[in-house]
Order: sequence, then structure tokens, then C-alpha cells
Amino acid sequence: MDINWLMDFVCLGRTLNFSRAAEDRNVTQSAFSRRIKSLETWVGAPLVDRTTYPVRLTPAGRQFLATAQATLATLEDSRQAIRAAERGKLPLQRFAALHAISVNFLQPRLAAFERTIPDMRARVISDTMAACCQLLLDGGCDFLLYYRHQHVEPVLDEARFVRKDLCTEDLIPVARQDAAARHGWTLGGRSKIKVPYLSYDPDTFLGNVVDTTIGKRETALDIRYMDALAEALKRRTLTGGGVAWLPELAIKDDLADGTLVRMGGPTWVATLTISLIASPDRLDDVGRRVWDAF
Repeated sequence: MDINWLMDFVCLGRTLNFSRAAEDRNVTQSAFSRRIKSLETWVGAPLVDRTTYPVRLTPAGRQFLATAQATLATLEDSRQAIRAAERGKLPLQRFAALHAISVNFLQPRLAAFERTIPDMRARVISDTMAACCQLLLDGGCDFLLYYRHQHVEPVLDEARFVRKDLCTEDLIPVARQDAAARHGWTLGGRSKIKVPYLSYDPDTFLGNVVDTTIGKRETALDIRYMDALAEALKRRTLTGGGVAWLPELAIKDDLADGTLVRMGGPTWVATLTISLIASPDRLDDVGRRVWDAF
């Protein structure tokens, strides 16, 4: 048994796609497939039904997925406890969060917790939505902060966890004021002026949200740049590179001083919910106080 086989299988259980899971695990698809086959040989039963698209877990696979997730979580908990004991420090409260949430929402909250929960020690892991969800499933974090949207399917099966919705945040199409005025950029309508579009990677959660928001409306948007990170798109937007949908908390100062302007009307805005999710039975005393404080 190789622990990587368990990590591979949990990732496949989340994506139900061999190529995407292999990419998330940073291995070739052929190597990933061999490792899943090796795990099936070790278990002694097929775990994946490969005759369908997307693939499905067999009944044995669904049963073993819960075991794999619990095993990885237990191993990670033990590793963190041993590390904390070796350092002679209190255990770290581990947060996984999207980059935009980490920078613009979580950091101010943690600063406040330093005053109200002085024995809290925090570690923040900022990554993509898929990576953060995988950390929670694998036991690699205690808390997950992520976005939810009413018209985009959740990327995480929340049945094993407890969720707390913290606040809402608008995802707003914006452009640099002087660039938009100079080039006559608009959204919708019959304008024939091409509008440089700074897009999220289509496989990301925010990319799906923006695609859903645009829907089937005709636009003059012309993709010029693509990135998975809102902070990267913000930097391109501030240089006058085009129009991007950015989280409100990330651009509130730029909107207030007029550097950035909103594009389109209210129907072009997507409302997101920032949610906190955790498994309460795995939190220590400090972790439970952190949960209650949010």
C-alpha cells in the first residue's frame, strides 16, 4: 500500500475524471491510471466503473472512499499533533482559503482573533477552490473558507461537514476608468467595439460563475488573458488591460477613488456567499472557539 494511492483515489472520487484528477495530483494520466489499478489490486475489487462518462465509483468504491478519506484525515491529525508536541507549541489552526478570500476577508478576521483568542496559532493555505476542498477532505486543514453561488453546483459534498454562511460579496465587472472611457468599452448592447476580456480559467469556480452570469447574452468581450487567480486579474485590470469580474472586497478602494469603474448594470453582477466549513468533531478547544467567533 502506498499512501499516494489513497490520495489519488480520493481525488478521483471528487473529480470523477481521470485526466483532471491526474492534473490535480501532478502526475501523468497513464501513471495515475496505473496507481488506481494498483489500489484496486490491493483492495481486491474494482473501485471505478470505467464504462461510463464521467466515470462512476462502484459500490465497493463508494464504501472504500469513506475509509480512504478517514484514513488520510487521521494520519494528518496525528502528524500535526506530533509536530506541535515536538515544537512545544499549541497546535495550529489550519485554514484553507481561496487567494481572494485569504487576502481580503480572512486576514482581518485573524487579526481580530489575535485579540479575542490569544492562544490561537494559525496557518493559512491559499490555493484554488479544488485544492482547498481536497485539503479539507484529506484532513489537511481544519477550516475551509470558500465561495458559493446559487446557480453553480457545489464543488464539495458537504454531508460530512457543518457549514456556516458568513457574508455575501458581489463579483463585479470592472475596468480602469481612463481606459474604458478612452476606448469606449461597454457590455452588451450593439457596440461593435471589441472589449478586451480578462477571464478566469474556465475550470475554476469563479470562471463558472462568470460564464453563468454572462449566459447567452451577446457581448463584445474578446478574451485577451486568462488566469485562475482573482488577484492576477486585478493587476491586469489596474494596468488598463481590459474588463474583469473581480470580488468586491478586493477592489473597494479602487472603486472608491475612481481608478476602477463598474461595467454594465446590476444584471452583470454575481452575488457570492463566503462560507466557512469544518468538521466540528475534529476541532480542538481553540478550534471550537474560532468556529464560534466567526
